[in-house]
Parts: sequence; C-alpha cells; structure tokens
Amino acid sequence: MANIKVLIAIHKDYAFPKDDCYYPIQVGKTISHLDLGILDDEQGNNISHKNNSFCELTALYWAWKNNFFADSDYVGLVHYRRYFKGKELVLKGKQIAGESELLSMIKGFDCILPKKRNYYIETVYDHYKHAHYEHDLELTKQILEESYPDYLPAYHKLMSGKTLHLYNMFIMRTESVDKYCQWLFDILFELEKRVDIKNYDNYQKRVFGFIAERLFNIWLIHNQIKIKEIPVVSIESENLLLKGIGLIKRKFLRK
Repeated sequence: MANIKVLIAIHKDYAFPKDDCYYPIQVGKTISHLDLGILDDEQGNNISHKNNSFCELTALYWAWKNNFFADSDYVGLVHYRRYFKGKELVLKGKQIAGESELLSMIKGFDCILPKKRNYYIETVYDHYKHAHYEHDLELTKQILEESYPDYLPAYHKLMSGKTLHLYNMFIMRTESVDKYCQWLFDILFELEKRVDIKNYDNYQKRVFGFIAERLFNIWLIHNQIKIKEIPVVSIESENLLLKGIGLIKRKFLRK
C-alpha cells in the first residue's frame, strides 16, 4: 500500500492532527527561543536561519536535503493553520483530510493543490507589483532567462493570467518533489544573492516564500503536472472581505 508523509510547518505551540501521515516540524528553530520538542529544521543540512525570508520552505529544504522523504511514495507540505479539506480528521472544530483520504484524492493525478486564488481585477504580475517589490520579480525572470530559458513561456502564461495556487502547499510524488526542489532552490539561492532585503519590513522580508509561490506555479505549468484542486481549511478564521479591500487599495490607491 502506498504511504505518505506530510510536513506541518509550525513555529509556535499549537494543536496538530493525530494521524500517522502528519509530521509537525518546527521551522526557524535556529533563530527561535522556543523548543517545541518536535521535529525541527535545525538538524543536518539546513537553512533554518533563513526562515524569516524563506518561510515554510526551510522545512521543505530540510526534508529534501536530509532524505526525510526517502521511504515515502507521496510527500507534502501544509501549515499549522492551513490543511486540505476532508472528513477523516477534526482539528479545532474543522474537518481536514487524513492519510487514506489524501491517498484516494491523488489517484489518477500527479499533485494535490489548494484551489486557485482568482485576483479578478488584475493579473498575477500586477498583483505582485502592487503587493510586493516588482524588482524582485524581474530579477527572478532574469534568472530564468539565464538558467532555465525553457521555462519562460510558463512564466509569461502565469504572469498574464489572474489565477494562482498559493501557500506553497501540496501533496506530490516523492520523485517529483526532488526534481522541483533542485530547480526551486537553485533559483532562490541565486535570487538571494541579487536581492538586498535589509531595509524590507518583516512582511516583505518573506520575499523568497512569496516568489516560491509563483515559481511553483511556473514549474507545474512547464512540466504539465496533472493536478487536483482541493479546498483549503483555515484553522484560524481569515477575513476575506478585508483581503478584498486590501487588494483594491493596493491596485487603485497604491496602499
């Protein structure tokens, strides 16, 4: 029977699902005063100290470089407050997918992803430009032009569209994740050399996590990955009205 390992990126004391497929991992352990007493991203080959700018990707890098996924058919990454919707498990009153559900969902597909966010009033490129620093996105395109020019059609297709898979969340075959990580971190580490974030606020310092969300979509398009979209359950309520207002302000008022 196929098996699956799903990392739960977590940085504070929090409840997590009791299921054999889920592995909570403390991210940014090197720069944290907390010891949650669980798996962490500080051991072996790691970038734990980069968590403020790489976000949940420090967990993915640790798992990839330290062969954590080696004995699994499928692997994934979710957040302590965001999971794929299901019926098998309940966390803080919310229903989330368990191991057998995830394995059933991915049959016939290459990857499980969150349902796309639709920006409606602007393109993916314009949204990034209004919410973050356009220069960083242009540098990313420059790196693709230099090192992965065959990915440029996928880059332009994504950036001219209005929908995007967010959160760096997925369930995917282990061998595919290995290929993705090699490509992703090669680009991000090169981008890190070219971007000066010392004057960024704490939100904008998460630039490599933000860019990775876009790169993941580009990688999926280029490699023609067969995906299945699943709704995301937010354990902590999100105010979608305020998010929508923020989108409009950034676009029309440049705020």
